[in-house]
Amino acid sequence: MKRVDKPWGYEIWWAVTEKYVGKMIHVNAGHSLSLQYHNVKHESMYVISGQAILFLNGVEQKFSPGEAVEIPPLTQHRLTAVTDFDIVEVSTPELDDVVRLSDRYGRQGTSAP
Repeated sequence: MKRVDKPWGYEIWWAVTEKYVGKMIHVNAGHSLSLQYHNVKHESMYVISGQAILFLNGVEQKFSPGEAVEIPPLTQHRLTAVTDFDIVEVSTPELDDVVRLSDRYGRQGTSAP
């Protein structure tokens, strides 16, 4: 396992293979991930605990424990934690396929984690 600290919280990478990547993502209350999309990467997320607002292609919705979402390539998305928030994410293995459209922490463009 590998812990990756982020300005909004942290990720625990529990699987990195040629076919998929598994992460536990923790977002601190009041923080947001980048507004982003992926050209190739396909993600699935499942909420473990906490409350967040999920932005998908211009629509905001509550994201709560037990809920899941699939994020296909080219889908603009962002998570904003209302409370401390934990999800499990499983994705295709393209870790560097992140196109940031907006980021409150000053990170820009395409970036590796």
